[in-house]
Amino acid sequence: MRSFGFAVLTLFAATISVRGEEVKVGDKAPSFQVKDDTGETWKSDEHFGKGITVVYFYPADMTGGCTKQACSYRDDSEALKKLGVTVVGVSGDTVENHQAFKKEKELNFTLLADTEGKVATAFGVPYTAGEKEFVTEIGGQKTTLVRALTTRRWTFVIGENKKVIYKDDAVQAQEDSQKIIALVKSLKK
Repeated sequence: MRSFGFAVLTLFAATISVRGEEVKVGDKAPSFQVKDDTGETWKSDEHFGKGITVVYFYPADMTGGCTKQACSYRDDSEALKKLGVTVVGVSGDTVENHQAFKKEKELNFTLLADTEGKVATAFGVPYTAGEKEFVTEIGGQKTTLVRALTTRRWTFVIGENKKVIYKDDAVQAQEDSQKIIALVKSLKK
């Protein structure tokens, strides 16, 4: 009976949503450091304020909606670049997952490995802790990917003044990049 209670407690603990204080439009963008898809440390203070930065949170590499969202940012990269926009994707996937995802889908922007939930917590994005393994096909071969946590799909836009100028906590994956393009064009008028 005792081990059953422990198993239930463990299962319950793994499904608790965790989040910090929610960042709002007008707030200064949080400062953080985390590994990027190359394994190097990505420091927000070295990137924010050098143009407009989109920080989009997504649940997992190589899944339906997340792949559509990433590929739409990939496909719209030239239009975003012309508007002075840099895109950064954030999930609880490992550096290795991100490398495989970028290669398989030919992604042309940075992915951050928020395996401890530090970035999600800094922005107040809800996430579910608990490591998950899943098998997917990459390059024609079955591959096991490990995800440390699962974030909700939220998008933030950070302006040149390092403040949040836009937030979407009800993102439509495939339409996200087009929504950002329209937003930035309206801001530049």
